[in-house]
Amino acid sequence: MRMLRGWCAGTLLFAQSVFSAGQAMAAEDAPLVNRLEGPQVVTETVTYRANGEEHVGLIARDAKAQGRRPGILLVHEWWGLNSYARKRAEQLAGLGYVVMAVDMYGGGRTAEHPKEAGAFSSAVMSDWPKAESSFNSALAVLRSRPEVDGERMAAIGYCFGGAVVLNMALTGAPLKAVVSFHGSPSIAVTEPEPFAGRVVIQNGAADTLVPQEDLDKLVATFQSLETRTTLIQYPGAKHAFTNPESDAKAAKYDLPLGYDAAADSASWQVMLNLFNEVFKTPKKSVKT
Repeated sequence: MRMLRGWCAGTLLFAQSVFSAGQAMAAEDAPLVNRLEGPQVVTETVTYRANGEEHVGLIARDAKAQGRRPGILLVHEWWGLNSYARKRAEQLAGLGYVVMAVDMYGGGRTAEHPKEAGAFSSAVMSDWPKAESSFNSALAVLRSRPEVDGERMAAIGYCFGGAVVLNMALTGAPLKAVVSFHGSPSIAVTEPEPFAGRVVIQNGAADTLVPQEDLDKLVATFQSLETRTTLIQYPGAKHAFTNPESDAKAAKYDLPLGYDAAADSASWQVMLNLFNEVFKTPKKSVKT
């Protein structure tokens, strides 16, 4: 297990791959001018059933991409599957992943007021078997997509969603990686199991909504299960540091939230580095 408090000291695998592509384009035999097209991100609403209830998720993908590619499940903040979650799904889709933004509340419900959001999220986490079933239903939907490589799957979550994906790791879910952004460290799984993938927990060091003792307990639990875990705490960052709407919500509802552009960018890059590592296609051996 590795724990990093503050700036990430990991390798920049994703950045290195981009640099390598740049070197290839700069080769002497390359054309003087390259005319390329970027991704064509499309989204579609997907309705699926879990625990006898209808859930309304979102699929985002690059319509130009060819072949089967990694699938990412994205779990929303306690506000529900709103525009912020959809935006993040589209960002990842633009990088070549097939992303499913999950509806953990059912019916596509979202909350505007913190009391309503708290009621929604508490209802989910207080019945973990039902929450796990709901997540797995979404996982099955994404895995069944023809453009998704079912052997290369990961999950990310924000705030409430971070708690969901971290607990899914504690169930031993068939995922290559789990990444939590300012997620709750509460353990809902009664009998944690080893997780074969990678876990990255990213929190703000000034997050008063995440007790340090709970965070340490969660990390210790992963350590006891011999799960490869990285904890990163960003100095000065508050809860919901990745969401540009946090400052407005903090002022409106008197909440200890705050957007932090540096922590947002760094935590996103950490996730990309991780995906670049865990989704690498093994090289085939060459007989000589």
